[in-house]
Amino acid sequence: MELTMGMKAEVGGQVERADTAQEVGSGDLLVFATPCMAAMMEGAACEAIRDALPEGKTTVGTMLQIEHLAATPVGLAVRATAEVTAVEGKKLTFQVNAFDEAGEIGRGVHQRVVVDSQRFLEKTYEKL
Repeated sequence: MELTMGMKAEVGGQVERADTAQEVGSGDLLVFATPCMAAMMEGAACEAIRDALPEGKTTVGTMLQIEHLAATPVGLAVRATAEVTAVEGKKLTFQVNAFDEAGEIGRGVHQRVVVDSQRFLEKTYEKL
């Protein structure tokens, strides 16, 4: 399978206390944390292209520009979508969106780069 524009995926779950700004340290309130929304968006992007990656390859996030538009309380279902909007060599660009049961809560642009998993880890751990 080839990496192409238009590939998309959706992931979701329910907001738990562990997913709140208060718990992850990004704020004081018991609402869905922006870092958790960002992680869900990145997860949707990974899922969108998972089956198209050759053996031994993965992607790493290199840019995430998002807006968190609305707060979500503990207990509500949330979901994130990602769609490939550009493929430039090894660089992939995604439109990402997040929703709760009341509507859109976030949107943005995310970029990932295809890398060789083993080589990437070896290079990273050379820092030690």
